[in-house]
Amino acid sequence: MLLWAPAVAASSGVPTSQEGLNGSRILPSTATLTGCPKTCGNLSFEYPFGVGPGCFRQPDFELFCNKSSTNDSKLFLRDGTAEVAEDIDITGVDFGDNIPFIDMVIGFSSIIPMRANTDAYNISFQLPGRSLSFGDVILNITGCDLDIYLLDNSVAQPDKWICTTTCRPNEIYNSSMMAGSKNCDWPGCCSYTNLEETPGPIQLKFVPNHSKGKLEEIRGYFWNTINIISSEAVINWSIKDQPRCITTVENRTADYACVSSHSKCMDSSSGLGYLCQCASGYMGNPYVLDGCLRDEGYNPTQDKANCSRSCGDIHVPFPFGLEEGCYARKLFQLNCTNTKSSILQFNDIFLVTNINLFEGLIGIKYISYDDEEIFMSVAGEPKLYIGSGESASMQWAVANLTCQEAQQNMSTYACVSINSTCMIVGSAQHGNSIGYRCKCSPGFEGNPYVVNGCIDINECTTPGICNGICHNSIGSYNCSSCPEKTKYDAVEMQCTSTEKEHHRLLLDESACDKTKIFSLEELEKATNKFDPTRILGRGGHGMVYKGILSDLRVVAIKKSKIIVQEEICQFINEAAILSQINHRNIVKLFGCCLETEVPLLVYDFIPNGSLFEILHGIQSNDFSLSWDDCLRIAVEAAGALSYLHSAASVSIFHRDVKSSNILLDANYTAKVSDFGASIIVPIDQTHIVTNVQGTFGYLDPEYYHTGQLNEKSDVYSFGVVLVELLLRKEPIFTNESGLKQNLSNYFLWELKARPITEILSTQVLEEATAEELSCVASLAEMCLRLQREERPSMKQVEMALQFLRTKRLNPTQVLPGDDGEMQPLLLTRANASSKTPRFDLDEGDNIVSRHSLKCYSLEQEFIASANLPR
Repeated sequence: MLLWAPAVAASSGVPTSQEGLNGSRILPSTATLTGCPKTCGNLSFEYPFGVGPGCFRQPDFELFCNKSSTNDSKLFLRDGTAEVAEDIDITGVDFGDNIPFIDMVIGFSSIIPMRANTDAYNISFQLPGRSLSFGDVILNITGCDLDIYLLDNSVAQPDKWICTTTCRPNEIYNSSMMAGSKNCDWPGCCSYTNLEETPGPIQLKFVPNHSKGKLEEIRGYFWNTINIISSEAVINWSIKDQPRCITTVENRTADYACVSSHSKCMDSSSGLGYLCQCASGYMGNPYVLDGCLRDEGYNPTQDKANCSRSCGDIHVPFPFGLEEGCYARKLFQLNCTNTKSSILQFNDIFLVTNINLFEGLIGIKYISYDDEEIFMSVAGEPKLYIGSGESASMQWAVANLTCQEAQQNMSTYACVSINSTCMIVGSAQHGNSIGYRCKCSPGFEGNPYVVNGCIDINECTTPGICNGICHNSIGSYNCSSCPEKTKYDAVEMQCTSTEKEHHRLLLDESACDKTKIFSLEELEKATNKFDPTRILGRGGHGMVYKGILSDLRVVAIKKSKIIVQEEICQFINEAAILSQINHRNIVKLFGCCLETEVPLLVYDFIPNGSLFEILHGIQSNDFSLSWDDCLRIAVEAAGALSYLHSAASVSIFHRDVKSSNILLDANYTAKVSDFGASIIVPIDQTHIVTNVQGTFGYLDPEYYHTGQLNEKSDVYSFGVVLVELLLRKEPIFTNESGLKQNLSNYFLWELKARPITEILSTQVLEEATAEELSCVASLAEMCLRLQREERPSMKQVEMALQFLRTKRLNPTQVLPGDDGEMQPLLLTRANASSKTPRFDLDEGDNIVSRHSLKCYSLEQEFIASANLPR
């Protein structure tokens, strides 16, 4: 029997870090380990492993560094035969189950010479110490005409056949074949794979099956030798002075390994022994007295000049980086694998799609994904990303510290830019804070993580920010009136003479040639000279009055309160748009008046106010909408927007979709209103570049950052309206901590963090079915995706909501699927243009939502509609 004999034995009679010269106990600390090597060649390791007397916990953890040459130092276990192949990480990665994943990788090999008249050859691979055990091991075995068995002395029939190697007759095999056959893909090679932990040795038996006693000298080296090699074998290790953590607490001895303050005991994943880990909020070496420290791993200085800061179209700002010396900590290192396709990887699991310094978000997609919770983490680093999901944005912090702690050490403080502030990530009040991040102070924008990175915002470049002359100041601005006989022109952004003729813009009646032209006298009579008691609503740009015409029709009259060029253009724009469209769920324009500096617009009177007022209790009465009403109103509003996008003679992007612009008539039927910001786009144009306009809380982030407006910007805003219907919260609301919070961000985060039923309005939970809640929540999540190409179209949103409403009104209108459950009827997009829609059952659309409920599959709908014209 050929044993895997150690080449170097453990030192005898020399004290380890557990025992002094006089036998007294010496606890490992930074001081006692001073001078102990932590590297060998390009590999690193930490206590309890070590090289040299006093540098390792016990003989099982002794390492040997073979410094045969400066550039070829190799690290071995104490036997001197098993070579360490990767850095030894003593902290591991905690995937959230309180069992850290800790192992090491080694490589080893052995050669057995074959002798005449030998029936069998045995070999045993034994790890040097009971603290170590084999995990995943693959052995490549090279030799000719061998039957190979696994020996196990613990069972009655120990010989278990593994595989057989066969060499072709008259073939000459040599060592170069093995060197070039790493995957064991030639006839003289076979593999033994062990994917279970093996506490004892791996014992193999080799039985030659060619002519007994004959050695094939003329055929070459491999006919006469057996070669066993494992280039990467996973080795599990743990502290085994106690079987589990519970016994270490009950039987605390001087040998207890978790000696650092703020350390904790963790049961080994192998089920025997324990491991040590720094407690939450601390990092470092739990096996050393002063090893667990608060997070000091952030380096605010970019050590390398001229760092690459992009991967294709993705900007990679500091503290993130692509190259050594270009990122603030290992956790922020990214890898650009394809600049042409903008493929930016965190690791083999996560792709990074964008980095948002202002919001403290990183957009991610999974390269590979399963149902388990997976964290963005790096060994030896704290957990600074929170959030999960198949496609999501994760919050991130720069260090696992409070702002107060971070500011006590300015050498590692991240907020280095003047005019930057520190803020907590997560909720400190609820105990789920992961650390802090930085943000530019109000009035500034840029990168707070670099010196002078936060620069002043020139608010005066924003059209209409002042009703006069705008004066920018550092971090702010102020306004002053125009000189006498001048007024501020918001388009030209300067004071212009009042003698300039504005009415010439109004003389072009093309915007109103399809509507009635009212006289100013007629409208003054209808409103009792615009009596303040007739005011229906006030906006940022004007007022809406209730009027009664001479024919007793009740109307709403919109009048601007600011006489500027921009307002004139917006009113004419609204008249131009509404004169071209006719839809039952869009407010009707009766006519306009051109006798004033800014046109007066006359609409059909909508008596029940806006959806916003009813949802959020702005109205004085106690009326509330039922879930039936909410679902119907959502269908009607989605249908109106879908009509604007794709059914009118031109495409119209609303640009200010919000619940306050969805009015409710006497029957609480939805009427989409306020087209002052809307844009007409030719049918063959997919987007248009504009000055950003909209309402915060509803504004599409991609439109905000790029200025490119398309139909998916309205889809995002409508997604916020859906969330309002589900949660009954305003788009910018005050949270439990008294801070303002964005509803869409809150919804997306909570949707990943806990069940949907825990965040919905009580009334909605009582009235809606579980399937309806799941489907509307999933639909809202898709509308709110950061990448606009991942959002549905308004037509798809309308169809999904209409399907749910139809099913609610006619629950029997379903067909049985192959599994016997009642499946939804799906509208076939190929027939959507026909006069009579046909409903088909498509097995491919049977998709299970994240809440294990089967609902309408928008994903399939997207595919079906990909080639249809708008």
